[in-house]
Amino acid sequence: MKRRKKMPQLWKAFSFLLVMCNGVVAQTANRVIFSLGTFQNVTVPGNATVEVQVSGIPVEVSYITFQFHTWRHNITLSYTEVPALGSSHTATDAGLLSLMLRSQTSLTWYLLPSDSAPLTAVGVVLPYRGGDPVPGGCNLENGVNFDPSIHLRYTVFETTITVAAANVGYARGASPPSCNATGGPQTRLEYDVYQYLLRAGDLSEESLLIHIQKVADAGGVTSHGTKVKTWVSGDELTASFGSAPGQGVIYSVVVRDPMLNTSALYVPVHSYACSFSSALDGCMTLGKISTKVFFTVVGLAGLCVCFFGHRFFKCELFWMGLCFAASIFYVIITKTTTLDYDLRLALTSLMGLVGGVLLVMSWWRLGSILCCVGVVGLLLGFLLAASVFFTPVGSLSVFQSDAAFRLTFGTILLAAPLVFLRWPREGSIVCCGVVGSYSVLLAVSTYISTSLSYLTLDVLKRLVDGSFSRTSAAVAFRSIDYILLTVWVILAVGGTALQLHRERERPFFPPSPYLMWRQERERRKTNVLDPSHHMPPLPSRLQGRLLGLIRRKEPAEERTPLLL
Repeated sequence: MKRRKKMPQLWKAFSFLLVMCNGVVAQTANRVIFSLGTFQNVTVPGNATVEVQVSGIPVEVSYITFQFHTWRHNITLSYTEVPALGSSHTATDAGLLSLMLRSQTSLTWYLLPSDSAPLTAVGVVLPYRGGDPVPGGCNLENGVNFDPSIHLRYTVFETTITVAAANVGYARGASPPSCNATGGPQTRLEYDVYQYLLRAGDLSEESLLIHIQKVADAGGVTSHGTKVKTWVSGDELTASFGSAPGQGVIYSVVVRDPMLNTSALYVPVHSYACSFSSALDGCMTLGKISTKVFFTVVGLAGLCVCFFGHRFFKCELFWMGLCFAASIFYVIITKTTTLDYDLRLALTSLMGLVGGVLLVMSWWRLGSILCCVGVVGLLLGFLLAASVFFTPVGSLSVFQSDAAFRLTFGTILLAAPLVFLRWPREGSIVCCGVVGSYSVLLAVSTYISTSLSYLTLDVLKRLVDGSFSRTSAAVAFRSIDYILLTVWVILAVGGTALQLHRERERPFFPPSPYLMWRQERERRKTNVLDPSHHMPPLPSRLQGRLLGLIRRKEPAEERTPLLL
């Protein structure tokens, strides 16, 4: 059985080795030669430009598309050595289309990495004849004449793809048919949208590079993909699909000319509906058991705090201190270290426990209610500020400036503790209801995808990554979000009202145990009528106990002989 289990893994590794080795012989340091229709691996050094050449192009070829696929890093594909707007494309699935001149037999492109890190990916050059449709041949945006790429955008719930309109094919060197003519020949073109699903939970680079080759041409797409939609003349060339974070999907669009029975392929794109660069909700942290356990425990404790937090004041302080310390420490450790996610979460839990104990001990020893309630108010202020920036207000261009964002966020953050100085008990109860109920939503979000978790997650992302802005991650509400938002409001209002009703005749806050002990000790010293006043001090009592253990006890009964 073990042998059988190892065979698929060995075959998978061998297949990936073939992919990575293919084309190595044809590549020098900064130059690689492609053959038509043959996949090749290309290694692009950091801060370098790789020249891509293809020669021996047949005369019957009218145009050529070049597609280049990487796993997670963007790469720039350009007609010129220095990329310019309209002559280059930057993406993880980059593609360009080149028309052939009458006597042309070779083409040259240029590859550049998006950052200084080297990358490796797979590319292929596909030739098309004069009768084949031209994908993106009627693109009129951004100064790009031909755009054979599929433009993809995803949210936590929805993935949207868009393509530029195609044109009918034409011979090499001929003038293209007009795209503006009403009822022109391009109106007969049809577009078939295909999906190709990778194995669930498979986020490996080798798997993507192997499967992308199966759907890199029109024949492979129709054989292995699943057709999900067809566009005809007059339709908007946009399609939306449900997002499943962590599920790899390759989207392809085949444009067909029913009159000539020809077809061409737009450059396929892939998506996992998650980010590999995010340290908070990245692809590598989805569905982890450690995440579910952590937030489930925090959510259950938050539910108790929501309804009974102020009654059990020490439990409230411990839970609030845990959340406060865990949030701060997670941001610090994520920004300054490269530790594994599970290790970071474990250290965060440990530091959260320490923070909770310290907050309880500070109240037990010092008895400062305003200090402890101020820390509790910071959590409510953080949630209020995050809620403001979760609305369309956060998308305003003025808040893309870090200075404006921090100033506004800090002002709202400090407003809640200042209000608590006037009404400390009511502020403590409101904080228990609002923050405790939101922790329940965070626990639910580990099992059900909801955008409400991004209310605080977007702020943490911006603290961890200074280049992050809310406009880079679209969040769309759906029915489950409105249901959970209603549940949040009901829990918050219900928990607050219940605690205000139960605590209306009780003292505002329980007294500090340490201060009570000191007062009791002073009372015993001054009250001579108190029996405890005559009790020996604690060191004397302990000494007496120890001496009693080693001394021989004298008999209590009378042993003197009686006189007769």
